[in-house]
Amino acid sequence: MKRIPCVDCGVAAEEVIALKILSRATDPSADLESQMNLHAVRPEAACGKVAAPKGTVVTIGPDAEARHLLRVGLERQGFIVREAATGSEGVEAARLYCAGAVLLDMAVAGPGGLEVIHRLREWSQLPILVLSGKAAASEAVSVLDQGANDYIAKPFIIEELSARLRAAQRFAPPSPPEIFKSGSLTVDLTNRTVQVGNSSVNLSVTEYSLLHLLVRHAGKVLTHAQILSEVWGAEMRNRVNYLRVYLRFLRKKLENPFEPSLFITQRAVGYGIAIRE
Repeated sequence: MKRIPCVDCGVAAEEVIALKILSRATDPSADLESQMNLHAVRPEAACGKVAAPKGTVVTIGPDAEARHLLRVGLERQGFIVREAATGSEGVEAARLYCAGAVLLDMAVAGPGGLEVIHRLREWSQLPILVLSGKAAASEAVSVLDQGANDYIAKPFIIEELSARLRAAQRFAPPSPPEIFKSGSLTVDLTNRTVQVGNSSVNLSVTEYSLLHLLVRHAGKVLTHAQILSEVWGAEMRNRVNYLRVYLRFLRKKLENPFEPSLFITQRAVGYGIAIRE
């Protein structure tokens, strides 16, 4: 299981809890919460507070292994990462996840790197950092003139890339807030904040990623495999137990017992989030 740092503290404390729970031989007929001891470890008790990353980083590139290594390195630096293999998939992923930044490999096809920058700039001023194996001044000039924020030659170290990402995000123009409301739940997708009524709710990175995905497809049921692939990665698409555990976490934190159920459950198919007045 990947280690994903929590929003509050940068340590995968809740991930560790879930892993211990799911590896334990439990009685399937017993109440899940009674098996979990959810309050045994709290993320904020594990380490000091750090700021959460600004939005999701979408990596666009043709090499699956290179994308995976980027994802692992950036997640260790505290970023949420989504991958895309082609230019068109990358543009769509940037829209879908309200990306806070894009890492674009100039070797990408369908369309190529310059066209991807052009398409992104048609609707967004999000930071675009270009990665290239050429280290050519002419290419750097082209991508910067097209609208990219930075040009980084390979090879590079992940710490420098992370610092450049943070710098680009720091000076990016603010986006208008994108708000989702359902009953007493309010999710600000731009600022990554969650409220139930007038109370703020702290979510781990994994919890927020799951909620974000469901909100993006509000009113629809996504299959277990779809959700697991998007939030945990394709290699985890059959681990339905992980999904059930995190849905339980979200229900506990977000559902109002005096309102209809917030989350849609379609047995043996998947989950969704309801749109309520």
